[in-house]
Amino acid sequence: MRVLQRDSSLSQRDLAEAVGLSQNACWRRLRALRDEGVIVGQGVRLDPHKVGLGLTVFMMVRTRHHSADWLAEFRRTVLAIPEVIDFYRIAGDYDYMIKVFARDMVAFDAVYQRLISKIDLETVSSAITMEAIADNRPMPV
Repeated sequence: MRVLQRDSSLSQRDLAEAVGLSQNACWRRLRALRDEGVIVGQGVRLDPHKVGLGLTVFMMVRTRHHSADWLAEFRRTVLAIPEVIDFYRIAGDYDYMIKVFARDMVAFDAVYQRLISKIDLETVSSAITMEAIADNRPMPV
């Protein structure tokens, strides 16, 4: 899993060699990890700056609503915004944290306006990042 997190594009042969297994044993392990839901996907990471998304914002949301209907509508609304990259329900002073990639502040404001125009929220606080020191690090498995 550590090797795959570093480079999921490895061929099965290279992966088997890196972990000290035969190709067949490696294939069986990979299939088992997928079947068990340990491996939930495979993709390519893009550099947000190089694709024109130079602004990363963490939105902290507090709500006074906690009904199942409100939550379903809130989830639909947030997930319909393509600039939303990550979305968490959290404990603490805020109820939700939303990670947004946007072209610039004007584009982020459009995301913010879209969100607040569609759903009733108590408080939205945004933190604009200046530098990603550690981003999407491998899980310590």
